[in-house]
Amino acid sequence: MKKDIHPKYREVVFLDTSINEKFITRSTVDTKDSITLEDGITYPLVKIEVSAASHPFYTGSKANLFGVAGRVERFNKKYKK
Repeated sequence: MKKDIHPKYREVVFLDTSINEKFITRSTVDTKDSITLEDGITYPLVKIEVSAASHPFYTGSKANLFGVAGRVERFNKKYKK
């Protein structure tokens, strides 16, 4: 591989600003912000508005499950043999 052409792959903190949830993952994203967590280590910080922790599709919202059950029942009723 050629040297010095690949982005730096490091641990980064993603902050979900809608619910103030933080999670650490590895990324090549470039950011100017940083944050010091409870462990005393300073990480690069990326602020996002929606993550799996705050989006209703990923949080297991009951509203989505009720609609699916109704559709399955209607399908079975319509195409019952």
